[in-house]
Amino acid sequence: MRAATGPVLRHNDGVNAQSSREPHRDHGTGASRPVPTDGTRPGLVATDVDGTLIDDTEKVSDRTRAAVHAVVDSGTPFVLATGRPPRWIAPVVEELGYAPMAVCANGAVLYDSATDRVLSAAVLEADELAWLAEVASSVLPGCGLAAERVGERAHDAATPQFVSAPGYEHAWLNPDNTELAEHEVVGEPAIKLLVRLPGATSREMAEALVPKLHGLVDVTYSTTHGLIEISAAGVTKASGLQEMARLLGVPHETLVAFGDMPNDIPMLSMARHGVAMENAHPDAKSVADEVTATNVEDGVARVLERWWR
Repeated sequence: MRAATGPVLRHNDGVNAQSSREPHRDHGTGASRPVPTDGTRPGLVATDVDGTLIDDTEKVSDRTRAAVHAVVDSGTPFVLATGRPPRWIAPVVEELGYAPMAVCANGAVLYDSATDRVLSAAVLEADELAWLAEVASSVLPGCGLAAERVGERAHDAATPQFVSAPGYEHAWLNPDNTELAEHEVVGEPAIKLLVRLPGATSREMAEALVPKLHGLVDVTYSTTHGLIEISAAGVTKASGLQEMARLLGVPHETLVAFGDMPNDIPMLSMARHGVAMENAHPDAKSVADEVTATNVEDGVARVLERWWR
Protein backbone atom coordinates (compact mmCIF):
# COMPACT_ATOMS: atom_id res chain seq x y z
CA MET A 1 0.00 0.00 0.00
CA ARG A 2 1.43 3.35 -1.05
CA ALA A 3 0.26 6.06 1.33
CA ALA A 4 0.79 9.75 1.83
CA THR A 5 3.25 10.72 4.50
CA GLY A 6 2.19 12.17 7.84
CA PRO A 7 0.67 10.79 11.03
CA VAL A 8 -1.70 7.87 10.64
CA LEU A 9 -5.19 8.86 11.73
CA ARG A 10 -7.63 6.11 12.61
CA HIS A 11 -11.22 7.28 12.72
CA ASN A 12 -14.74 6.14 12.00
CA ASP A 13 -16.20 9.26 10.43
CA GLY A 14 -19.80 9.68 11.43
CA VAL A 15 -19.80 6.42 13.39
CA ASN A 16 -18.69 7.54 16.82
CA ALA A 17 -17.32 11.03 16.31
CA GLN A 18 -17.35 13.05 19.51
CA SER A 19 -15.78 16.29 20.65
CA SER A 20 -15.48 18.38 23.77
CA ARG A 21 -15.60 21.55 21.68
CA GLU A 22 -18.56 23.86 22.06
CA PRO A 23 -19.00 25.43 18.62
CA HIS A 24 -19.93 29.07 18.23
CA ARG A 25 -23.00 29.46 16.07
CA ASP A 26 -24.06 32.56 14.20
CA HIS A 27 -26.87 30.66 12.42
CA GLY A 28 -26.49 32.72 9.29
CA THR A 29 -26.78 36.10 10.95
CA GLY A 30 -23.30 37.17 9.97
CA ALA A 31 -22.91 38.84 13.37
CA SER A 32 -19.35 39.73 14.23
CA ARG A 33 -17.45 37.89 16.93
CA PRO A 34 -13.88 38.06 18.19
CA VAL A 35 -11.32 36.41 15.95
CA PRO A 36 -10.83 33.01 17.64
CA THR A 37 -7.02 33.22 17.71
CA ASP A 38 -4.35 35.70 18.71
CA GLY A 39 -5.53 38.00 15.94
CA THR A 40 -3.08 36.84 13.29
CA ARG A 41 -4.37 35.59 9.99
CA PRO A 42 -4.47 31.86 9.35
CA GLY A 43 -1.52 30.69 7.29
CA LEU A 44 -3.55 28.17 5.28
CA VAL A 45 -7.19 28.05 4.17
CA ALA A 46 -8.85 24.78 3.14
CA THR A 47 -12.44 24.17 2.21
CA ASP A 48 -14.64 21.32 1.19
CA VAL A 49 -16.50 21.87 -2.08
CA ASP A 50 -19.99 20.35 -2.17
CA GLY A 51 -22.32 21.72 0.49
CA THR A 52 -19.63 24.15 1.61
CA LEU A 53 -17.87 26.31 -0.98
CA ILE A 54 -20.47 25.97 -3.73
CA ASP A 55 -24.20 26.49 -3.48
CA ASP A 56 -26.86 23.93 -4.30
CA THR A 57 -26.62 24.73 -8.02
CA GLU A 58 -22.84 24.13 -7.92
CA LYS A 59 -22.06 27.83 -8.26
CA VAL A 60 -19.65 30.03 -6.30
CA SER A 61 -21.32 33.29 -5.29
CA ASP A 62 -19.75 36.65 -6.07
CA ARG A 63 -19.18 37.27 -2.37
CA THR A 64 -17.47 33.94 -1.81
CA ARG A 65 -15.36 34.33 -4.94
CA ALA A 66 -14.23 37.77 -3.77
CA ALA A 67 -13.30 36.39 -0.35
CA VAL A 68 -11.24 33.60 -1.92
CA HIS A 69 -9.44 36.05 -4.19
CA ALA A 70 -8.66 38.25 -1.19
CA VAL A 71 -7.03 35.26 0.49
CA VAL A 72 -5.01 34.41 -2.62
CA ASP A 73 -4.00 38.02 -3.26
CA SER A 74 -2.59 38.21 0.27
CA GLY A 75 -0.24 35.33 -0.48
CA THR A 76 -2.02 32.87 1.80
CA PRO A 77 -2.42 29.40 0.26
CA PHE A 78 -6.01 28.44 -0.53
CA VAL A 79 -6.62 24.71 -0.98
CA LEU A 80 -9.64 22.62 -1.90
CA ALA A 81 -10.14 19.56 0.33
CA THR A 82 -12.79 17.40 -1.25
CA GLY A 83 -14.08 13.90 -1.80
CA ARG A 84 -14.14 14.70 -5.50
CA PRO A 85 -11.54 13.10 -7.77
CA PRO A 86 -9.27 15.36 -9.85
CA ARG A 87 -11.48 15.00 -12.92
CA TRP A 88 -14.27 16.86 -11.10
CA ILE A 89 -12.15 19.85 -10.07
CA ALA A 90 -12.26 21.81 -13.36
CA PRO A 91 -15.83 23.13 -12.84
CA VAL A 92 -14.80 24.48 -9.44
CA VAL A 93 -11.75 26.18 -10.96
CA GLU A 94 -14.01 27.80 -13.54
CA GLU A 95 -16.39 29.05 -10.86
CA LEU A 96 -13.58 30.41 -8.69
CA GLY A 97 -11.63 32.03 -11.49
CA TYR A 98 -8.57 30.57 -9.80
CA ALA A 99 -6.79 27.21 -10.02
CA PRO A 100 -5.89 26.09 -6.49
CA MET A 101 -4.05 23.11 -5.16
CA ALA A 102 -6.48 20.37 -4.21
CA VAL A 103 -6.60 17.52 -1.75
CA CYS A 104 -8.88 15.10 -3.60
CA ALA A 105 -10.61 11.79 -2.89
CA ASN A 106 -10.79 12.42 0.86
CA GLY A 107 -7.04 12.92 1.16
CA ALA A 108 -5.82 10.15 -1.14
CA VAL A 109 -4.70 12.45 -3.97
CA LEU A 110 -2.78 15.72 -4.04
CA TYR A 111 -3.54 17.55 -7.27
CA ASP A 112 -2.23 20.75 -8.85
CA SER A 113 -5.17 22.10 -10.85
CA ALA A 114 -3.07 24.87 -12.42
CA THR A 115 -0.78 22.38 -14.17
CA ASP A 116 -3.21 19.44 -14.25
CA ARG A 117 -0.76 17.17 -12.44
CA VAL A 118 -1.41 14.49 -9.85
CA LEU A 119 1.36 15.06 -7.32
CA SER A 120 0.82 11.95 -5.21
CA ALA A 121 -1.69 9.20 -4.63
CA ALA A 122 -2.30 6.86 -1.71
CA VAL A 123 -3.85 3.64 -2.95
CA LEU A 124 -5.48 0.46 -1.82
CA GLU A 125 -3.69 -2.46 -3.45
CA ALA A 126 -5.55 -5.18 -5.35
CA ASP A 127 -5.28 -7.74 -2.55
CA GLU A 128 -6.73 -5.24 -0.08
CA LEU A 129 -9.57 -4.41 -2.47
CA ALA A 130 -10.41 -8.08 -2.94
CA TRP A 131 -10.54 -8.59 0.82
CA LEU A 132 -12.68 -5.48 1.28
CA ALA A 133 -15.10 -6.65 -1.42
CA GLU A 134 -15.46 -10.01 0.30
CA VAL A 135 -16.10 -8.47 3.71
CA ALA A 136 -18.51 -5.84 2.37
CA SER A 137 -20.53 -8.41 0.43
CA SER A 138 -20.80 -10.56 3.55
CA VAL A 139 -21.75 -7.76 5.95
CA LEU A 140 -23.94 -5.82 3.50
CA PRO A 141 -25.67 -8.39 1.27
CA GLY A 142 -26.75 -6.97 -2.06
CA CYS A 143 -24.33 -4.06 -1.96
CA GLY A 144 -22.75 -2.73 -5.14
CA LEU A 145 -19.05 -2.05 -5.53
CA ALA A 146 -17.10 0.55 -7.47
CA ALA A 147 -13.53 1.82 -7.44
CA GLU A 148 -12.02 5.22 -8.05
CA ARG A 149 -8.65 5.19 -9.80
CA VAL A 150 -6.29 7.98 -10.81
CA GLY A 151 -3.66 8.53 -13.47
CA GLU A 152 -1.09 11.26 -13.96
CA ARG A 153 -3.66 13.90 -14.91
CA ALA A 154 -7.31 14.63 -14.21
CA HIS A 155 -8.43 12.89 -17.38
CA ASP A 156 -5.93 10.14 -18.11
CA ALA A 157 -7.00 8.01 -21.06
CA ALA A 158 -4.60 5.28 -20.00
CA THR A 159 -6.47 4.75 -16.73
CA PRO A 160 -10.25 4.07 -16.54
CA GLN A 161 -10.94 6.35 -13.63
CA PHE A 162 -14.23 5.05 -12.27
CA VAL A 163 -15.08 1.37 -12.58
CA SER A 164 -18.14 -0.35 -11.19
CA ALA A 165 -19.47 -3.87 -10.98
CA PRO A 166 -22.77 -4.82 -12.66
CA GLY A 167 -25.72 -3.68 -10.57
CA TYR A 168 -23.90 -0.81 -8.89
CA GLU A 169 -26.49 1.98 -8.51
CA HIS A 170 -24.80 5.34 -8.88
CA ALA A 171 -25.49 7.91 -6.18
CA TRP A 172 -25.07 10.75 -8.70
CA LEU A 173 -24.63 11.25 -12.42
CA ASN A 174 -21.32 9.72 -13.46
CA PRO A 175 -20.59 9.77 -17.20
CA ASP A 176 -17.04 8.53 -16.56
CA ASN A 177 -18.16 5.08 -15.46
CA THR A 178 -16.75 1.90 -16.97
CA GLU A 179 -18.62 -1.27 -16.03
CA LEU A 180 -16.43 -4.29 -15.34
CA ALA A 181 -16.81 -7.68 -13.73
CA GLU A 182 -16.42 -7.42 -9.97
CA HIS A 183 -13.05 -9.19 -9.95
CA GLU A 184 -11.82 -6.62 -12.46
CA VAL A 185 -13.10 -3.72 -10.37
CA VAL A 186 -10.90 -4.84 -7.50
CA GLY A 187 -8.11 -6.16 -9.70
CA GLU A 188 -6.01 -2.98 -9.85
CA PRO A 189 -4.98 -0.39 -7.23
CA ALA A 190 -7.56 2.28 -6.43
CA ILE A 191 -7.63 5.46 -4.39
CA LYS A 192 -10.93 4.44 -2.85
CA LEU A 193 -13.50 1.67 -2.88
CA LEU A 194 -17.14 2.71 -2.90
CA VAL A 195 -19.80 0.50 -1.36
CA ARG A 196 -23.41 1.28 -2.28
CA LEU A 197 -26.59 -0.08 -0.70
CA PRO A 198 -29.74 1.80 -1.75
CA GLY A 199 -32.35 1.84 0.98
CA ALA A 200 -29.79 1.92 3.77
CA THR A 201 -28.26 4.99 5.35
CA SER A 202 -24.55 5.59 5.11
CA ARG A 203 -24.29 5.61 8.91
CA GLU A 204 -25.97 2.21 9.16
CA MET A 205 -23.59 0.81 6.57
CA ALA A 206 -20.52 2.22 8.31
CA GLU A 207 -21.62 0.99 11.73
CA ALA A 208 -22.08 -2.52 10.34
CA LEU A 209 -18.88 -2.65 8.32
CA VAL A 210 -16.27 -0.79 10.38
CA PRO A 211 -15.98 -3.41 13.18
CA LYS A 212 -15.17 -6.08 10.59
CA LEU A 213 -12.32 -4.07 9.08
CA HIS A 214 -10.20 -3.97 12.26
CA GLY A 215 -8.80 -0.48 11.64
CA LEU A 216 -6.90 -1.67 8.56
CA VAL A 217 -8.52 0.93 6.31
CA ASP A 218 -10.31 4.24 6.69
CA VAL A 219 -14.09 4.48 6.27
CA THR A 220 -16.11 7.63 5.75
CA TYR A 221 -19.07 9.05 3.86
CA SER A 222 -20.02 12.32 2.20
CA THR A 223 -23.70 11.58 1.62
CA THR A 224 -26.27 10.00 3.89
CA HIS A 225 -27.90 7.99 1.09
CA GLY A 226 -26.38 4.54 1.33
CA LEU A 227 -22.83 5.13 0.12
CA ILE A 228 -19.60 4.68 2.05
CA GLU A 229 -16.06 5.33 0.85
CA ILE A 230 -13.04 3.28 1.90
CA SER A 231 -9.46 4.55 1.68
CA ALA A 232 -6.07 3.27 2.77
CA ALA A 233 -5.44 3.36 6.52
CA GLY A 234 -4.68 6.82 7.80
CA VAL A 235 -5.78 8.55 4.60
CA THR A 236 -8.14 11.42 5.40
CA LYS A 237 -8.53 15.03 4.46
CA ALA A 238 -6.39 15.81 7.50
CA SER A 239 -3.49 13.64 6.37
CA GLY A 240 -3.75 15.06 2.87
CA LEU A 241 -3.70 18.62 4.17
CA GLN A 242 -0.70 17.90 6.36
CA GLU A 243 1.20 16.72 3.30
CA MET A 244 -0.07 19.64 1.20
CA ALA A 245 1.02 22.10 3.88
CA ARG A 246 4.48 20.54 3.82
CA LEU A 247 4.66 20.94 0.04
CA LEU A 248 3.53 24.56 0.31
CA GLY A 249 5.99 25.31 3.10
CA VAL A 250 3.40 26.39 5.66
CA PRO A 251 2.65 24.86 9.07
CA HIS A 252 -0.61 22.94 9.07
CA GLU A 253 -1.21 24.21 12.60
CA THR A 254 -2.19 27.58 11.07
CA LEU A 255 -5.12 26.05 9.15
CA VAL A 256 -8.67 27.35 9.02
CA ALA A 257 -10.91 24.69 7.48
CA PHE A 258 -14.53 24.54 6.31
CA GLY A 259 -16.73 21.48 5.85
CA ASP A 260 -20.16 19.96 6.14
CA MET A 261 -20.02 16.15 6.21
CA PRO A 262 -18.45 13.32 8.21
CA ASN A 263 -15.56 13.05 5.74
CA ASP A 264 -14.62 16.58 6.87
CA ILE A 265 -14.34 15.64 10.54
CA PRO A 266 -10.59 14.88 10.55
CA MET A 267 -9.61 18.22 9.01
CA LEU A 268 -12.08 20.20 11.15
CA SER A 269 -10.62 18.52 14.22
CA MET A 270 -7.02 19.16 13.13
CA ALA A 271 -7.53 22.79 12.13
CA ARG A 272 -6.51 25.76 14.22
CA HIS A 273 -10.09 26.86 13.58
CA GLY A 274 -12.59 24.34 12.22
CA VAL A 275 -15.79 25.75 10.74
CA ALA A 276 -18.89 23.71 9.96
CA MET A 277 -21.71 24.99 7.80
CA GLU A 278 -25.18 25.52 9.24
CA ASN A 279 -26.36 22.86 6.76
CA ALA A 280 -23.70 20.43 8.01
CA HIS A 281 -24.18 16.92 9.30
CA PRO A 282 -24.56 16.92 13.12
CA ASP A 283 -21.32 14.97 13.53
CA ALA A 284 -19.37 17.61 11.61
CA LYS A 285 -20.92 20.37 13.72
CA SER A 286 -20.01 18.52 16.90
CA VAL A 287 -16.26 18.78 16.25
CA ALA A 288 -16.24 22.33 14.85
CA ASP A 289 -15.05 25.42 16.68
CA GLU A 290 -17.77 27.40 14.94
CA VAL A 291 -20.90 26.93 12.87
CA THR A 292 -21.29 29.54 10.16
CA ALA A 293 -24.13 30.26 7.74
CA THR A 294 -25.19 27.74 5.10
CA ASN A 295 -23.50 27.14 1.78
CA VAL A 296 -26.22 29.20 0.06
CA GLU A 297 -25.71 32.11 2.48
CA ASP A 298 -21.98 32.68 1.91
CA GLY A 299 -20.98 30.87 5.08
CA VAL A 300 -17.35 30.49 3.98
CA ALA A 301 -17.06 34.16 2.98
CA ARG A 302 -18.55 35.38 6.28
CA VAL A 303 -15.67 33.81 8.18
CA LEU A 304 -12.87 34.65 5.73
CA GLU A 305 -13.91 38.31 5.72
CA ARG A 306 -12.79 38.63 9.33
CA TRP A 307 -9.21 38.40 8.11
CA TRP A 308 -9.42 39.29 4.41
CA ARG A 309 -11.45 41.99 2.70
